[in-house]
Amino acid sequence: MKLAIDAMGGDNAPKEIVLGAMKAVQTFSDIHITLVGDENKINETLTRHERISILHTTEVILATDEVKAVRRKKNASMVLSAQAVADGLADACISAGNTGALVAAGLFVVGRIDGIARPALAPTLPTIDGVGFLLLDVGANVDAKPEQLLQYAFMGSIYSEKVRGIKRPRVGLLNIGTEEKKGNELTKQTFELLKNANLNFIGNVEARDLLEGVADVVVTDGFTGNMVLKTTEGTALAMFKMLKTTLMSSFKSKLAAAVLKPNFKTLKNTMDYSEYGGAGLFGFKAPVIKAHGSSNGQAIFNAIRQTRDMVSNDVVGLIKQKMEDINTAKIDR
Repeated sequence: MKLAIDAMGGDNAPKEIVLGAMKAVQTFSDIHITLVGDENKINETLTRHERISILHTTEVILATDEVKAVRRKKNASMVLSAQAVADGLADACISAGNTGALVAAGLFVVGRIDGIARPALAPTLPTIDGVGFLLLDVGANVDAKPEQLLQYAFMGSIYSEKVRGIKRPRVGLLNIGTEEKKGNELTKQTFELLKNANLNFIGNVEARDLLEGVADVVVTDGFTGNMVLKTTEGTALAMFKMLKTTLMSSFKSKLAAAVLKPNFKTLKNTMDYSEYGGAGLFGFKAPVIKAHGSSNGQAIFNAIRQTRDMVSNDVVGLIKQKMEDINTAKIDR
């Protein structure tokens, strides 16, 4: 299995990307990784060369670049990673860089699956029980139509079953209430489509219940999903900051904090969605994974593990087949 990784994307590139790649080839004997980026900078960290190669380029898409940089910077590390997939030199690509640019690279370089109207960005977010849930879309597209949300549900369900090992994943529609007639026209029309689809659809779900594990796959438009993602992330960070401030407020609380430190670390890892891997960009002809911009080596390793599972379980092939089946059913009707 061959993976192309944008070694220059993200806040901690290339060091943490290289560290994650080295851990991955040490853990998985069936992968070969191509690190795309500045060879001199990569070699400052790279000490293990077995099944790791370098595709040299000094051009980089910055976090501040506009999406059109994908067309302008054709030799950028992110673009060349996607091009390796398009040329059949890699089975999938990973980047911790500019999200909008990666979506554009997926669209213009890797290409969409026939029948998929728009891709969806789908991270796995934490739940109290540690299982997590898949949320899509969280920003690949701001607006959506009911038919697109139906496609998101199918793609998310396939991924959750094949990669996350969940049998008959529970699919929920994010809404302002659980009643069937709640919401705007988008959610009402989507509800009808999901209700009549071959999915384990459990109905509307509310944002306050997401971390309780109310569903395995939660579908929404990109605008709403992005706000839920950032609110969840911001709330978790704020809670840990408040907890730290409280525990450092007196000598007695500092002693308690010292005793409980291992427990807090476990809790932090449970609530860190980078532990589940990157956010999958579903709907492309090959797996494209967006790692968190602040990813460390462990987060990159998790993204590689996730990508390996997607390729091994042929998630893209299953999505293609599902779209073909849906289109065939439409023609037969």
